[in-house]
Amino acid sequence: MQNESCKALCEEQKFDKRSASFVNKRIGQNFNLNWLIDGLPAGQPYEDTTTNTEFYERGFPLGEQNDPSQPPALNNHYNIFVEYHEARAGGYRVVGVLVIPSSRRDSKNLGDGKANCGDDINNIALTLNEEGETSVTWTYGVYWVPSATAWATRWDSYLHVYDPRIHWFSLIISAVIVVFLTGMVSGILMRALKKDIARYNRLDSYNLDDLSGTSAVAEDGIQEDSGWKLVHGDVFRPPRNPLLLSVFLGNGAQLFFMTGITIVFALLGFLSPSNRGSLGSAMILLWTIFGFIGGYVSSRVYKTFGGEAWKRNIVLTPVMVPGVVFSTFFLLDLFLWAQGSSGAVPFTTMLVILGIWFIISVPLSVAGSWWAFKQPALEAPVRTNQIPRQIPPSTRYLRSFPSMLLGGILPFGAIFVELYFIMSNIWFGRVYYMFGFLFLCYGLMIITCAAVTVLLVYFLLCSENYHWQWRAFGTAGASAGYVFANALFYWISSLSFSNFTSAVLYVGYSALISFLFFILTGTIGFFSSWAFVRKIYGSIKID
Repeated sequence: MQNESCKALCEEQKFDKRSASFVNKRIGQNFNLNWLIDGLPAGQPYEDTTTNTEFYERGFPLGEQNDPSQPPALNNHYNIFVEYHEARAGGYRVVGVLVIPSSRRDSKNLGDGKANCGDDINNIALTLNEEGETSVTWTYGVYWVPSATAWATRWDSYLHVYDPRIHWFSLIISAVIVVFLTGMVSGILMRALKKDIARYNRLDSYNLDDLSGTSAVAEDGIQEDSGWKLVHGDVFRPPRNPLLLSVFLGNGAQLFFMTGITIVFALLGFLSPSNRGSLGSAMILLWTIFGFIGGYVSSRVYKTFGGEAWKRNIVLTPVMVPGVVFSTFFLLDLFLWAQGSSGAVPFTTMLVILGIWFIISVPLSVAGSWWAFKQPALEAPVRTNQIPRQIPPSTRYLRSFPSMLLGGILPFGAIFVELYFIMSNIWFGRVYYMFGFLFLCYGLMIITCAAVTVLLVYFLLCSENYHWQWRAFGTAGASAGYVFANALFYWISSLSFSNFTSAVLYVGYSALISFLFFILTGTIGFFSSWAFVRKIYGSIKID
């Protein structure tokens, strides 16, 4: 391992007016270069002043512009510091890569890989002339630095938690709010339901004919205390569009298990950042495998709803939601292809994804649906009346739109902090690895969705409105609207896009994530409410 202070990278390059304008614009937009050496990203040393922690920030600047009135300087020389660890005698491993760029106008290529890199102290910065042609010589130096960092901990220098105290404080506040909300909901419901169920069962034990001559107070009391029991003959009536709801629920269950297990695997260290793309690959693999669960849940729910178009259910479950996701992804990728971006997904990769979808995921979903339709439908604890009951007018806060606005903000509040850190890491090119925080937020979100939706459904049933299925799904799923609104606010406050394509990609991917979040949270809300409704109506005596 020999140090090299000045080497020529290639032949002298010529930048015309158009290229110079393009590069200068990117320097002004703070573009970074990203290299990979032995699987490690090349970075620069930084210090977090809040925690006095030194770490490596991925990437290094394309150039510098200290004075906006002056043309920017292009970095054309790179000092590369490769940190290595001696694992055994004669065996070395790369455990860190730092790059210190600089701008040197007087660099010259001497041929045979040799170069004159100018004066290290009094060098003059290289600027690109937008009115003519500029010659650029690319040079570099390599320095081998021994390090005590072991191979297993080489990523620790790159994985840095920004604002850890704010992160912990916000997470604790969210947890306290969720615990308080859950305790309040549980206390209200347990107290009210225990009293209601005891009263209903006590009244059913009497012969009501004997009460006719006692007083009007008894009859008024019976009528006043009826509440949610009045709709016992309609509460398990199939909802409108049961096919669409069952398809959403099947895909939501599939998404729920995929998300949970992916976070657990990442938390346990199976999805290391050293394996680039492992997180996305794991998500696609788990989504494919859990196609069986999606098909089973969708068909089982649809059969319980009394649906008869079972063939349509089998087809739509593995095709409808994945089709929307794939079509949106493909459409957005066309913008990247049109721009000639290296970030565009190749067409062959698209074909591979289609093959995985139709060869593995669809058959598994069909198998799950077939097994579900072979199972008996879940019987309701009470009988459903033949004639639907008339629904009285609801109060303002129990109407669809206000209740969704109120119910959706709480699940969003449980994940807001972590969502901010995720978006900051994605759009600022950092490595996200705080899966412990993400696991806690995922659990808080599930609890919040369940508690809020159950409370709303209870109030809805007390107002004698038995159309709770779509309302439960929509109330929890409304948090996706807040996620999308937060993405737009983050765009306005923190991001700046230079062209129309970048804006379309950001809005498109944000809308796609919000759509999947809508299905996920809606599914959590529905099944929580379904279990609650079956529990309370199974606890009373109905003649």
